[in-house]
Amino acid sequence: MAIEKEQTGDEKGQHSKLLAKKLNKILDTRLENDKETLDALKSLSTFFPENTLRARQNLRSDIEKRSLAVNKEFLSAFQEVKEALDAVCDDVQAMNVCCQDMTDRLQATKSQTHGLISQTTKLQSESHRIQMRQEVVQAFLDTFQLKPEEVKVLQETRDGHLDGNFFKVLAKVKRIHKDCKVLLRSNKQTAGLEIMESMALHQEAAYERLYRWTQGECRLLNFETSDLNPLVCQAFESLQDRSVLFKYCLDEYGTARRAAVVRGFIDALTRGGPGGMPRPIELHSHDPLRYTGDMLAWLHQTTASEKEMIEALLKKCAKEGLDEEKQQTLSHITEGLCRPLKMRVEQVITSEPGDVVLFRLTSLLKFYHHTIGQVLNGEAQLLSTLKEIYTLSQKIFYNSLTCHCNRLLERVELPPADLGATEALIQTLALLREVLSCQDACLVSVDDRKQDVPQILSTVVEPLLQMCHVSASKLAPADMAVYLANCMYIIHSTLALFEFTDKQLEMLQAQLDAHMDTLVSEQASHIVSHLGMGALYSALQEYQPKQGPLSAFSGCDAFAIQSAVGQLDSFLASPDTLTISQSALLLSASLKQSLRQRSMELLCSVYENIYDAVHNPSHGYPDSQSLLPRTPEQVKNLLL
Repeated sequence: MAIEKEQTGDEKGQHSKLLAKKLNKILDTRLENDKETLDALKSLSTFFPENTLRARQNLRSDIEKRSLAVNKEFLSAFQEVKEALDAVCDDVQAMNVCCQDMTDRLQATKSQTHGLISQTTKLQSESHRIQMRQEVVQAFLDTFQLKPEEVKVLQETRDGHLDGNFFKVLAKVKRIHKDCKVLLRSNKQTAGLEIMESMALHQEAAYERLYRWTQGECRLLNFETSDLNPLVCQAFESLQDRSVLFKYCLDEYGTARRAAVVRGFIDALTRGGPGGMPRPIELHSHDPLRYTGDMLAWLHQTTASEKEMIEALLKKCAKEGLDEEKQQTLSHITEGLCRPLKMRVEQVITSEPGDVVLFRLTSLLKFYHHTIGQVLNGEAQLLSTLKEIYTLSQKIFYNSLTCHCNRLLERVELPPADLGATEALIQTLALLREVLSCQDACLVSVDDRKQDVPQILSTVVEPLLQMCHVSASKLAPADMAVYLANCMYIIHSTLALFEFTDKQLEMLQAQLDAHMDTLVSEQASHIVSHLGMGALYSALQEYQPKQGPLSAFSGCDAFAIQSAVGQLDSFLASPDTLTISQSALLLSASLKQSLRQRSMELLCSVYENIYDAVHNPSHGYPDSQSLLPRTPEQVKNLLL
C-alpha cells in the first residue's frame, strides 16, 4: 500500500509537472502571432454567448454536441447525394441497355441497306459529273452565245434609240467572232463555223443599225448645238472595223458641220452673236481693216474650234491614216466659207481703200494665212483662197504704188526757191513712212519684212530719184548739187528709221557723197579764184620741168603771189566771207559742216602745193620765205 501510495504520489507529481509545463508553454506563447489559434478562439467565441464558469465547464460537451450535429447534417446531405447518384446509375444503366439495343438494330439495318448505299454513292458521283458538264456547257454558252436580252439590245427599236448597252453587246459579238477562230483550230470546227456565221449576221445587222443611228446624230450637229454626244464618239470607235461606213459617217459629219459653219458665218456677218453681242460684222464694213480683221478672226476661231471638235469626236479611234482623214474633213467643213469670204474681201480690196490700208490688208491676210495654216494642211481650199486673196491684195498694193510713182514722173515739179524737197517728194516719203510703219502693227514676221521692204523700196525709191533728177535737170551745177543733196538727205533720213534698208541707204549715201563732192569742188574753186591762186594752181598742174622756172609764167610771178598772200591773210581773218550762197540752202547742219571742212581741206592742199613750188629753188622765186611766210600747218590750224 505504501508502494502504491508512493507510485500514486509520483504520478501526481509527473502530471503536475506536465500540466505546469503545458501552462508555461501556453503562457509563453504569444497569441497575437499565432493566426491559427486566434482563428480557433474566434470560432469558440461563438459557442456561448457569455464567458461564465458553467459555459467554460461545458465547453467540451458543447463542442462534441456541435460536432455531432454537423456530422448528422453531413450524413443527411450525403444521403440525398447517394439517392441522386443511385438514380443516375439507374438512368445510365437504362441508357446503356437502350444504346445496345439501337446498336444491334443499326447493325442489322446497315447489313440490309449496304446495296442501297452503294447505289446512292454511284448516283451522287454521276450527279456531280453531270453538274460539272452543265457548268461547262453554261460557260460555253456564256462565252459563245448571246442571251435573249442581248439579242434584243442589238435589234432596232421603233424610236431608233441607242444606249451604252448596245456597244457592250457589240463588243461581245466581236469577241465571240474572234474567239471562234480558236474553235476552228480544234476538233469543234462545225460548232465554230455555225457560231461564227451567227455572230457575223448579228454583227452586220448591228453595224447597219449603228451606221444609220450615227448618220442621224451627225445631222443634228448644227452650229447652235455643237455639244458632242459621248455615244457618237463610241460609235465612230466601233465603226473603225468598217472603213466604208466610217468614211460615210465622217463625210456626213463634215457635210452637217459645213452647213452649220456657213450658216454661222452668215449670221455673224448679218445678225451678230446671241442677243446682238458681239455686233454684226458688216456694221463695220465702212472700216476695211476692222471688217476684214473681224471676218478673219472669226474664221480662225471657227477653224480651231472645228479641229477641236473633230479631235474630240475621234479621240477613241486609232485607225491608220486617221490624221489625214481629219484634215480632209476639216478642209471640207471650212471649204464652204471660201466663197462668201473671198467675195467680201475682194470687194474691200478693189474699192481703192488707199495704199496704206492695202498694205495693212495684205499683211493681215498673210498673217492669218500663216496662222490658219498651222491648223489646216497645205491642201485645204480655205488656205488656197486666203493665198489668192493675199496675192490679189499684194498685187493691187504694188500696182497702186507704181501708179502713184508714175503720176509723179508725169507731173514733175520744179525745185522750190530754197532748193528743198518738193511737195510731191514729201508726200511720197510720208506715204512710204506710213507703209513701213504698218509692219509693226500688222504682226508681220521678220522674214516677211526682210522680203517686203526691199520690194517696196525698189517700187518707190527709184522713181523718186528719177523724179528728183528730172526736176533738177535745168539747174546750175551748184544749185543742182544742193537740191539733189537735200533730196537724198531727206530720203536717206526716212529710210534710216526702218530695218532691212541697208542696200538703199548705201546707194543713197553714195549719191549724196557725189553731190557733196560737186559742192566741195564748187566751194573750193570759188575760194581759190577769189584769192588769186587760180592761175598759179592751174599753171602748177600743167607745169613741166623742161618749160623753165615757174616764176617765168604769166600770173605766177612774185607780184601775183604777194597779191594772193594779201587776199589770203584777209580770208584767214574771216573765212566765211567767201562761202557760196548755195551752201546755206543745205537742210542738214552736218552736211554744211562737212562742206566747209572738206572745202577748207582742199584749200589747204592747194596752198601746200603752191608753198612747195615757191620754196623750190628750181622755180626761181627770190626770197621765198618772205613771199609765203605762213607754212601749210599754220594755215590748217587757222582754217580747220
